[in-house]
Amino acid sequence: MGVCGMPGQKASEAERRGQILRAAYDVASRTGLEAVTVRMVAAKAGLSAGLVLFHFKSKEQLLIALLDYVLATTTVLHMTEDIAAIAAPLDRLLALLQREMHRLASEPRRIRLFFEFWTQGFRHREINRRMQAELDRYREAFRPIAEEVLRTEQERFADVTPEGLAAVAVSFIKGCAVQSMLAPADFDIDDFLLAANALVGQLGARAA
Repeated sequence: MGVCGMPGQKASEAERRGQILRAAYDVASRTGLEAVTVRMVAAKAGLSAGLVLFHFKSKEQLLIALLDYVLATTTVLHMTEDIAAIAAPLDRLLALLQREMHRLASEPRRIRLFFEFWTQGFRHREINRRMQAELDRYREAFRPIAEEVLRTEQERFADVTPEGLAAVAVSFIKGCAVQSMLAPADFDIDDFLLAANALVGQLGARAA
């Protein structure tokens, strides 16, 4: 057996786990979660199945770690310096929404895997717990900027709560991601944004 197939390899444990998770992500995003096996992941990583099980004691543990890997790059909100520098809170929120839509729409395989985990969560308590916690955190990450918007745009957003504005923001982002997943070759994010902007304007006019 080669050096890469033994627990005493030169790579650190963190590096090896990362290698395995990247391989698991590649396999799962191409074949679907149900088709993933330890042997497939090991082959993709160029390691032995025994070494994969050395780091992840079972297929279930590997998939839970893969879920965390997917969530860490899907439901984490990053306020970049250019967006943080925008003075008006509403303009900052809109720029953040657009950036998040572009980010998630550009990775349909990742979004497809995210929703496959979501479906599995209906029958797997730990998957459901982790996904719900991360989705709650993602929505809460919008709360500070939502509060700023409501303080500076009181007339426009009369009676709107920070929770409601944050929930709508996340809904637009996830909806955009779903559309990009359903038809990745035909999806036009700029057209989506124009339609969303027009629809929100109409909803606001009817509610007034």
